Amino acid sequence: MTKINDYFFYVSNAYLIGFIIVSLLSLFILGEYFFYQKKKSTTSFFRLSSTAAIASQKANWKVKTAWIVNALNYIVFICCVIALARPQTSNVSESIDSEGIDIVLSMDISGSMLAEDLKPNRIEAAKMVANNFIDQRPSDRIGLVIFSGESFTQCPITSDHGVLKTQLAALKSGLLQDGTAIGMGLATGVDRLRSAKGKSKVLILLTDGVNNTGLIDPMNALEIAKSYGVRVYTIGVGTTGKAPYPQTMPDGSVQKTMMEVQIDGALLTKIANETGGKYYRATGNSALENVYKEIDRLEKTKIEMSAYRHYKECFGIFLWIAIIALILQVSLQLWVYRKITL
Repeated sequence: MTKINDYFFYVSNAYLIGFIIVSLLSLFILGEYFFYQKKKSTTSFFRLSSTAAIASQKANWKVKTAWIVNALNYIVFICCVIALARPQTSNVSESIDSEGIDIVLSMDISGSMLAEDLKPNRIEAAKMVANNFIDQRPSDRIGLVIFSGESFTQCPITSDHGVLKTQLAALKSGLLQDGTAIGMGLATGVDRLRSAKGKSKVLILLTDGVNNTGLIDPMNALEIAKSYGVRVYTIGVGTTGKAPYPQTMPDGSVQKTMMEVQIDGALLTKIANETGGKYYRATGNSALENVYKEIDRLEKTKIEMSAYRHYKECFGIFLWIAIIALILQVSLQLWVYRKITL
C-alpha cells in the first residue's frame, strides 16, 4: 500500500487566465494614463510676478502619500481577477493494493552452460534475460536456486530485488559439483516455495541437459511440486545439433570443441504439463528473451488502484483582500484625501 500526497496550486486554463489578467491590467494602466493626460491638458494656467512664495511651500504628507489610493485600486483589481479564476488546492491520495506472486528461478550452472551457441554463452545469456525479467516484476517476491550435480539456494524468496540481482550477477559455472541434477533443482525450488504466503507459486526451471545425477529423482520432485500447488515452467536452452564448447587443454590453452546438444524435452514437458505450466525450447538469445516475456504475460500480478482527490477553494483569501483594500481605499478617499485631486 502506497500513498502519494500531491499539493499544488491549480487554475483552470492557466495560460488563458494569465493572458486575461495581463490584458485587463494593461487596459487599467492605460486608462489611468490617459485619464491623467486628459486632466493635465485641461489644467488652468495663470501668471505670477514671482514664484518665490510658491517655491517656499513644501508638500504636506497627504500629497506625498496620495499614491496609496491608486495602489489600493490596483490591489482590488488584481485580487478580484485572481478570485474569479478560482484558485484551488488539491490533495491527491493514491492507494495501490498489489497481490504479488512468489517466484523461484532455478538455473542450471553445469559446465555445459559455458557452450557458446548463445552469446556470450548460455549461462551469461540466461543471467541477462533473468535480470530483465526481475525488473518487470516489481511487486513479486522472487528467489534464486542453482543446480548442477547438486543444488543450492543462492537467494531466498525476497522482495529486495537489488540483493537478488547481486546474487544473480555472481553466478558462474563451477560453483557446485558438476553434473545435471534436474530433480534436485526442482525439489529445492519447491522447498523454497513451500512456505510462501503468496496465492500463486511459480517455479521457472532452466537447463541445457539430461538428468544424470542427484539424490532426488525428477519424478519424485514432480510429485512434491504438485502436492504444494507449484506451477512449473521449464526451459530447455541450447541450439539443435552441436554447439561450440570451450575446453581447457593440458597445456592450459583453451580450445573450442563441438559437443552434441542433449536436452530431455520429454521430461521437461511432463513436469510442466502436470503442474499447469509450459515447456519452452530456447535455441538462441532472442528465443530465450521471448520465453521469459511470455511467462511474464502469463503470470500477471493483480493490482488495484484507487485515487482520491479533494479540492479546496482558495479564492476566498483573495476576495477578502480585495474587500479590505476597497474599504480602506474608499475610507481614505472620503476622509483623508478628499480634497486632493490626483
